[in-house]
Amino acid sequence: MLDPRHLLRAKRWAQNPPSWGRVKLVFGVIIVALVIIGLEYFGFWPEWAKAEKIPRKF
Repeated sequence: MLDPRHLLRAKRWAQNPPSWGRVKLVFGVIIVALVIIGLEYFGFWPEWAKAEKIPRKF
C-alpha cells in the first residue's frame, strides 16, 4: 500500500528530477555492485576479500 509520504516524494521528484550527473552516479554504483556480485558468484573474488561468518555464542 502506498503511503502519502511516498506520493509527496514522487510529486517532488517529478517536479525537480535529479541531474544527469546524479543519474550517471547511481547507475555507476549499481554496475560496480553487479560486477562485484558476478565476480564472487563465478569464483573470481579473492579469498582475502570475503567476509567470514563468526559463530554466535549465547
